[in-house]
Amino acid sequence: MKSIDVNVSVLDRNNRIAAEVQAGLTERGIRMVNLLGSPGSGKTTLMEALVNGGHFAPSELAVIEGDLYTAQDALRMKALGVQSVQINTQGACHLEADAVRKALDALDLTGVKTVVIDNVGNLVCTSEFLLGEHLRVGVSSVTEGNDKPTKYPLMFQTADVVVLNKVDLAPYTNFSVEQFCADVEGLNPGVPVVACSALKGQGVEELAALLK
Repeated sequence: MKSIDVNVSVLDRNNRIAAEVQAGLTERGIRMVNLLGSPGSGKTTLMEALVNGGHFAPSELAVIEGDLYTAQDALRMKALGVQSVQINTQGACHLEADAVRKALDALDLTGVKTVVIDNVGNLVCTSEFLLGEHLRVGVSSVTEGNDKPTKYPLMFQTADVVVLNKVDLAPYTNFSVEQFCADVEGLNPGVPVVACSALKGQGVEELAALLK
């Protein structure tokens, strides 16, 4: 009996499209950032802080929002004057490169320097799929607990930057920043870990420098 590894086939096709997407953006001088993290880690709030803090001009930024349902996050970006397109997966736990390519086609990229993918809130599936990004940012938060790197290693292993968000809440929890950083370092030696509070503006300037 002939056996077909469907997962490998799907990933191969996805990675081929991702490479094409990345090459097209590079040719146009546009950088794409993929934000990964669990629901409630603060990915969209970080984007708001980056714009409100003047680190990204709204006209030079475009955002692809990935969610199972609703356009709530895309509307938050549009309220800031940022061009945004919503991808609703209707229950699927991740975005794929083909959907991102179609989303890019729906955007006017004239004058845009940075595209951010605000990925579906998920610590597992999203990490497996390249989307054509130049930079992959893993976002975790103090309120999730400091065991996430060891429980969900792939996101942290594949990240170019790790953000620890909501650090202003650390004094009110048993979260160990030191253990979190040590676990991330063990999985991905040398990866920058940025301590942030999106609501307070802490660490946002440092993150902006890395994204650019």
